[in-house]
Order: sequence, then structure tokens, then C-alpha cells
Amino acid sequence: MIWTLGLYFFRRYMMTSLWFILGVVSITYLIDFTETAGRYDGLPGYSIAGVLYLTALRLPLILQQTVPFIGLFVGMATLISLNRKSELVVARAAGISVWQFMAPFVIGATLIGLATTLVINPLAAWGERQGTEIETRWRETSANSALAPIPWLRQSSGENDVAIGARSVLEDGTLFADAVLLHFDQEGRIILRQDARTAKLKDGYWMLTDVLETRPGEIQARVADARVATNLNEEFVQQRLAKPESVAFYDLFQKIEVARSFGIAPYALETQFHSLLSLPFLMIAMTLIAATVSLKFSRINQSRTVILGGILSGFVLYVVTVLVRAFGSSGVMPPYVAAWVPVVVAMALGATILLHKEDG
Repeated sequence: MIWTLGLYFFRRYMMTSLWFILGVVSITYLIDFTETAGRYDGLPGYSIAGVLYLTALRLPLILQQTVPFIGLFVGMATLISLNRKSELVVARAAGISVWQFMAPFVIGATLIGLATTLVINPLAAWGERQGTEIETRWRETSANSALAPIPWLRQSSGENDVAIGARSVLEDGTLFADAVLLHFDQEGRIILRQDARTAKLKDGYWMLTDVLETRPGEIQARVADARVATNLNEEFVQQRLAKPESVAFYDLFQKIEVARSFGIAPYALETQFHSLLSLPFLMIAMTLIAATVSLKFSRINQSRTVILGGILSGFVLYVVTVLVRAFGSSGVMPPYVAAWVPVVVAMALGATILLHKEDG
């Protein structure tokens, strides 16, 4: 009987999750499409088909960020529905404890968390890279497009130091769009500025295209291409400029090891790695929080105050998790502490409240 009931509860939970995910994806797609269309409407590369595709590329990343909230609302909705139909009352009357009939919900939350880490995250990383390339192609045809934060690199090449920045970075950090190279002499004075449409990292040099060169006291000169010697290699640049959101879960561990080998602090990558590892447990914590406010029997409706308390509790947990992860990404605290402590504390609190309510 317990096995049959568990399958029934698991099926209800997964079906509710499916409808919630479809609803969130649909609403998110419409909102993001409207916002993206309004932002890029004036660019020469703009098209409705392009915006539809760009919005679709962003969906996995947005879904990954909203999965914890989906877990909270799915748990509350499923338990409230079972309560209203007295199904939980019957289960308790048959001698089934709260831990037994909560097991299917915990298993379902764990599976959704694993699917997010192993399937949705790689799609989100790929979509983030593809979306960045599309935005760059649209912006490079417009002089009035907003500038993104410029990622600067510093290199020593011969007798001069060179600072390299760009409007955007493509191809895992080896192609700079709208690049700026500032050449300094040994006394720290700028002796040359090169503005290039693209800067491609080759073996031992940067290949610049459509270059505008500016020297102090001289007239600007434009050249079709130019080479700038560099001692930076492709792996170093990729690690230096890698965004955690654009790295798939399967590649994070390797990226972290390579970053360490170059002496680069991989705080952001480590925090992302541990956050994805802890996501299934965060889903379990959200499910336990949902259970603490949804198990009380009420045939007509649940207390609005109790439901609001569950929503606020989940929201506070999510905010604290994001805030602590920011500390981990900046190196203020160890990344594994930043990713795991809020999740473990939330799981412990949820289990404690259930033990107090159900087992005295």
C-alpha cells in the first residue's frame, strides 16, 4: 500500500511541477520577448525572428534561476490540493507518517534539481554564449548601442606594457569585439592607442582588424590589420575572462583546475560549481518549507497567513542564498561554505519544524 500511495503522490507532484514549469516558461518568454524587443528595436540588425530566437536562448538560464521557487510553490500547491480532498487525512489514518508520504515529494524535488544541474545548466551556458554573440553582432552596427562593462587584460610584451579591453568578449575569451589596446612605455606614459573592430588571439600575437591608431602629437591613421605581440596563451585568457554563467556544469571542474594552474583565483567558478551541486538539496529544503505550512488539514482553504509565511520563508532563503554566494564569488568566504551553509541550515530548520509538529 505504501508503495502504491508513494507512486500516486510522486505522480501528482511531477504533474504539478510540469504545469508550473510550462507556466513559468510561457510567462517568462512573453515578458523577456517584450523587454528585448523594446531594447533592440532601433538597431540595424533587429528582426522579430532574431528576438524570438534570442529570447529562447535565454530561457534555460532564467528557468535555472527560478527552479527553487518552482519547487516551493509546487510543494505547497500539491500538499494543499491533497489536503482539500482529505487524501492526506486518509493516509495518516492508515498509519502512514509524515516522513513516509513526504518521501515521494523529496524524491521528485531531488530529481528536478538534478535535471536542472545536469541538463538545463549546460543548455543555459550554451544559450548565454550564443546570445552574447547575437547581441554583439547587432550592436557593432550601431554607434549608439550601450556599452557593456569592459574586461581589461594587462600584458608585458617586449619593452612596452599593453592594456587590452573590449566592448564584449566572444569565443570563450579569444575574440574581442570593439577592442581597445593602450600601449605604455617604461615610465607609464601612453605611447599608442589602437581601436580595432576585432582582436583575435593567435599563437603569440593579437590579430587586429580595421584598426585606428592614435599616437600623441600625430594624426590618426587607419590600417586594415595589425599584429601585437603577446605572451598570453588561449587558456589563460579564457580562464581570466570566463563568466560562470557561460560555463557548463561538466566543464566547471576542469576550468577551476586550469585557473589554479595559472595562479588565477577561481572563486566565482568554485561558487558556481558548489551552487549547482547543492541545488538538489536546495530543492529539498524548499519542499520541507512548503510542508511546514501546508500539512495542516483544512477542507475549504488554508490560512492565508500561513501560506504567506511559507512564501516569505522561501523568498528569504533564496535571497540569503544569492547574497552568500556573492560573498563566495568575491572571495570573502570559502565558496563551498557560501554554497552549502544556507542550504544545510534551511534543511535542518524545515526538518526540525516538521519533527516538532508531527512527532511532538
